[in-house]
Amino acid sequence: MPDSYSASEVSHRYVLDLVRAADRDRFLAALFAPELARRGLLALLAFDHELARTRLVTQEPMLARIRLEWWREAVAEAAGAATPRAQPIVESLGEISRRHGLSAERLTALIDAREEEIEGPLDVVRAGHALADLQLEVLGVRDGASREAARAVAAAWLMGEGAEREALLAQARARRSAIDPAALPILLPALLLDGAMAPWRKPLAFWWAARRGRY
Repeated sequence: MPDSYSASEVSHRYVLDLVRAADRDRFLAALFAPELARRGLLALLAFDHELARTRLVTQEPMLARIRLEWWREAVAEAAGAATPRAQPIVESLGEISRRHGLSAERLTALIDAREEEIEGPLDVVRAGHALADLQLEVLGVRDGASREAARAVAAAWLMGEGAEREALLAQARARRSAIDPAALPILLPALLLDGAMAPWRKPLAFWWAARRGRY
């Protein structure tokens, strides 16, 4: 299949609607990315959402692993030369993996991290790192400071309140002066981890923080 493969607008719309409904805060932050990168971020968030649903869809470990194996095969096809399976998220992943050079190994790393939830608690650090690494590739950001900050924010997003989350946020913000501004669409959600914020305030808070390079 040519590298110029494009998913249908129907698939992209499905992904957008899914993330807007299921993960509205990170959806709002993704809107600050350029259009093509935004599509990539939304596809990755939809992908992670589907993986996270595995433990809700079935309580049977074997069935859960079968479901995740389906995703492994699907992303291998999406990132390779095969035609992506006729599923909106997979089709969107097929487009962005070719555009941004996302390997099947990188996509599978997120599946492997989510698989730990089948029999025990999620390793939020491993899962956060896997997602952040994919998002940074989509944004074209490769410097160490941005990677450290993005990984810390992604891991903090997946955990509850406590000293560990505060330490991760402090780690991310310590790199604030050195990060690539292109990474801000995946760093802005850190603003919401400091405490509750009214829904109407979030878009404005993200906009103001993005202008100042804050998170």
